[in-house]
Amino acid sequence: MNLVNRRILLGVTGGVAAYKAAELVRRLQDQGATMDVVMTEAATRFVGTATFQALSGRPVYTDAWDTRVPNGMAHIELGRAADLLLIAPCSADFLAKIAHGRADDLLSTLCVARNRPLAVAPAMNREMWANPATRRNVALLHEDGLVFIGPAAGDQACGETGDGRMSEPDEIVEAVVAHFTPRHLAGRRVLLTAGPTYEAIDPVRGITNRSSGKMGFAIARACARAGADVELVAGPCSLGTPPGVLRHDVISARDMHGIVMSRCDHWTPDVFVSVAAVADWRVANPSARKLKKDAGQTPPSLEFAPNPDILADVAARANPPYCVGFAAESENLIEHARDKRERKRVPLLVGNIGPDTFGRDDNVLVLIDEQGSSELPRASKDDLAGALVAEIARRLKG
Repeated sequence: MNLVNRRILLGVTGGVAAYKAAELVRRLQDQGATMDVVMTEAATRFVGTATFQALSGRPVYTDAWDTRVPNGMAHIELGRAADLLLIAPCSADFLAKIAHGRADDLLSTLCVARNRPLAVAPAMNREMWANPATRRNVALLHEDGLVFIGPAAGDQACGETGDGRMSEPDEIVEAVVAHFTPRHLAGRRVLLTAGPTYEAIDPVRGITNRSSGKMGFAIARACARAGADVELVAGPCSLGTPPGVLRHDVISARDMHGIVMSRCDHWTPDVFVSVAAVADWRVANPSARKLKKDAGQTPPSLEFAPNPDILADVAARANPPYCVGFAAESENLIEHARDKRERKRVPLLVGNIGPDTFGRDDNVLVLIDEQGSSELPRASKDDLAGALVAEIARRLKG
């Protein structure tokens, strides 16, 4: 959980997207956050206070004169107790209030009296978002240092389509987690591979493995949270692209090799993390037609050829990025990982016990370098990814 010991004040303003704020409360709490909710009077016309009180387990505030705050200064105490003020949804009217320092209800007064960062997730009709007055307010708020999350483009409640749709709760949660993540990799470019590869036998069959891509996608997400520009080369998997990550989808090991080497030539990453479970061999004689099983037929003979070694080829470049390899072993992990690190000539090799780790949400990682080995104990893959990224950043700085 990335928001443990963080307290977030969620402001909800009037708009149909207020229903998404209920899901947002739950998702932020899933990350460990403590939630306080302040609603405008207009927001209560869309979702009742009881909903947010039930979800957060804490009182919901709507009135600047609320007597539940001992000193009667809810506009001071609530904001000062929070680590972040988040307005979601943030209406056009409320953007205008913040931009011009209006303080005529509890939530707007909190924003004026705050001494904490303020993030907004705008939500409004596309014409309202494009209105010149709104554009001026947005520009002014950017100058004032507010963090904008969205808006997104898409279908709107009014039946129109365009910019102004509130970002989805998962996207807002990701932005909040990134806000609290140290920017260890700010200004760095990170190229990663993740997932399995697929080597065709015929048009409908192939050789692959059980890699889910979860570890590689978690590392890509952690790198983006740490401020890096991230590109991810992904084999066949069903995972969604982490926010802020540019994704290249590939099928075979040779496809993956081609994209990686092209990005090394033209994008020049600072770090390359090879997490993908790449097939060592491919079928050299794939059939152009589906292979049939007929009675009495001799099984087809498959010939194999080696696939290119992506990690070794990147590490062997004249000016290579900082290379991190992965090794999944069923036995003798440290011995095999040390050998792999030396053969491929990479500074850091990350080992995990497989193949039972494929598809799991947690793992144990062992870091192997020229000094020896150290363990990152069992944790979620997201937490391990964050720890690994911090370790990579420390080594880059050193």
